[in-house]
Amino acid sequence: MRKRKNGDLYIENMYSKFRSRVLKILPIPEEECDAFFASEKKFREMKAKEYFIREGETCRELAFVNKGVLRMYYLSPGGKEINTMFFFENDFVTSFQSLLQQKPGRYFIQALEDCELITVAYETLQHAYEQSPLWGKFGRLIAEKSYIIAEKRIESLLFLDAEERYLNLVKTYPRVFEQVPLYHIASYLGIERESLSRLRKRLAKSNAIVTQVNF
Repeated sequence: MRKRKNGDLYIENMYSKFRSRVLKILPIPEEECDAFFASEKKFREMKAKEYFIREGETCRELAFVNKGVLRMYYLSPGGKEINTMFFFENDFVTSFQSLLQQKPGRYFIQALEDCELITVAYETLQHAYEQSPLWGKFGRLIAEKSYIIAEKRIESLLFLDAEERYLNLVKTYPRVFEQVPLYHIASYLGIERESLSRLRKRLAKSNAIVTQVNF
């Protein structure tokens, strides 16, 4: 991590955000959080387009997003990039299947803008899970959340039309269009960029008409 003015304080503030996020998932005492991670955590800065992991690599760490946005994607048989997930500030980012199995994965995780991460090694996580029932539960909860998000995405592609998927994305991630380029969002929604642009214009026009009528 590059040196910063008041760097120690900045890093401590990052770690405080990490602890706060953990507490929102599970009330783990601060001292127990520090016992496993205070000396083991690492700080990583990523430039836009830099990779957290590539296809064929084994994921060996879990990261907390202090700042920035990342995307997860895979390559179709034709070589097209298909986005499956976005990670925003205060999210935990990893390739869970690769991390849990410690085997090479099929996914890429790439920074969409400059990012700041707190990373924790797989071995540190496993030690915490084995030694602390609370941390074991925490690991299960975030893995379950990742599974639920993945399942909901599959269901949206199977059972919802493009407009419904779009509206659901806006509701879930209201700032997504401020941080993620349209062509990446279109890939995530399973439509072409031109179709997404037309959809947004049509919905904006419909909303404008409704607003005028209500007024």
